[in-house]
Amino acid sequence: MNRQVLIVDDHPIVRAGLEQALAKANFTICAVAASKNEAIVQIARTNPALILLDLNLPDGNGFEVANWARGISDRIGIVILTLNDAPELLLAALAARVSGFVLKSAPISEVIATLERALITPLSFTASGLHKALKAKAHLPNLSAREFEVLTILATGKSTKEIARQLYLSEPTIKSHLANIYRKLEVNNRISAVTVARNNSWLGE
Repeated sequence: MNRQVLIVDDHPIVRAGLEQALAKANFTICAVAASKNEAIVQIARTNPALILLDLNLPDGNGFEVANWARGISDRIGIVILTLNDAPELLLAALAARVSGFVLKSAPISEVIATLERALITPLSFTASGLHKALKAKAHLPNLSAREFEVLTILATGKSTKEIARQLYLSEPTIKSHLANIYRKLEVNNRISAVTVARNNSWLGE
């Protein structure tokens, strides 16, 4: 399996520490970048399997890099590594279809575990504080992180089959999640569910 990682961070000490830790975990560092523009050049040049991405860059932000990368491939694992876990950032990360969101204060084992998962399911979002952030942000009904993920993809107009393919789950599992979403939102169909989510600004749009 391709385990090549592009590290994007404007702090040389942070990059060096990550390079050392990831090499010990059997990842290959294919390139590093210190800015948005450098990151885009390196993605095009090296075609990494994974991008470990800081949000605060001197010429832009990590979401711009993530959106560009996701626009060319659904197979790249994209993990945000940042100092800030504000609810708005978590929602923005989810909307950007990144694979994971990890705080720089987290142990390196959490970073590595998130990268490992991103390799296998690059379109399945994981963040330790997601559900708490969602509830704090908008008093979201008791949707699980997975149900919220399904709801977010539902808003893009994808079919049940397409959602299942994107999340590497079976169609019956997606149908079960949809049934739970409809019940919790007290609606009867996908259009109503998406309308409720948009009216409450749950989709980060």
